[in-house]
Amino acid sequence: MVSGMSMTPPPGWYPDPSAPHLQRWWDGTAWTDHWNQPGQPPAGGSGRARLVALVTAGAVLVAAIVTGAVYLRGNEHAAQVQTEPGAATADAPTTGGATPSASPSHPSTDDPPVVVDQLNGITLPLPDGWVRPRYVSEDDVVMTTDGTYDCPGDSGICRHGLVISRTAASTDETSPRALARRDVSDAADAAYDRDLTGRRPYGGIESHREVGSGQIAVAGRAGYFVRWRVKTAKGPGGYVESLAFPSSVGTESPVLVRFVFDAGRDGPPLADMDRITRGIRPIGDAATDGGVGSSIGPAH
Repeated sequence: MVSGMSMTPPPGWYPDPSAPHLQRWWDGTAWTDHWNQPGQPPAGGSGRARLVALVTAGAVLVAAIVTGAVYLRGNEHAAQVQTEPGAATADAPTTGGATPSASPSHPSTDDPPVVVDQLNGITLPLPDGWVRPRYVSEDDVVMTTDGTYDCPGDSGICRHGLVISRTAASTDETSPRALARRDVSDAADAAYDRDLTGRRPYGGIESHREVGSGQIAVAGRAGYFVRWRVKTAKGPGGYVESLAFPSSVGTESPVLVRFVFDAGRDGPPLADMDRITRGIRPIGDAATDGGVGSSIGPAH
């Protein structure tokens, strides 16, 4: 029995209690915001729509000294797209049993935070001003702008920006171009016309115009995007983009990423659409950068 001493694991990669399929860097005193994919993601055995491990959550060390013995208690929980209020943070790795081997190199402090879409096998960068979704009713939201405001139309809470990642519905048409062009109308209606309860938070859509479209490389694969400028009855309106590209996992079902950005000075910069698109990577392949069609992209 050791008394009066702190016994913590040495720096290294350990299973993340918040997302056991990922490894997280422990610097010897606290968890850092660096993750590592130790191989292919585990095969799903669940009927859930999507487990999205949002790897921007902070972590704190919980240590207790009981009758002179030091131990660390794990409080594991699954990270969901909808983060519950007061959700516990990840604890330190336990010291019992064999000590996991540490990575030979420490992660760079310049590594950007990302969110992970396990179902579609991709990660998306989290730009400044964006956060993991909290109390969001829309399906498949992977990030939102920080903060909310009162909707200018029907009562409710609105956000200046949303990014949504989903698997394209089964259809005879699978080309990224056709999928993006078909989806952008649905994306605009869902964002600025009527919500899930039938309310019109922006008073409805009055008109739209296409402001960009074309081929673009996404995670090393040829995709296609369509961007609309939407005018609403109330408020400044916004921009909606549908981005379609083949998945690199499973049956390679096409992936649709929707961007919803309010217009006006309070909306996020349009450049964030391009930053997020360029930063999409297959899980476990952080080096992927562009590919087929990498020289083609949104023009402003």
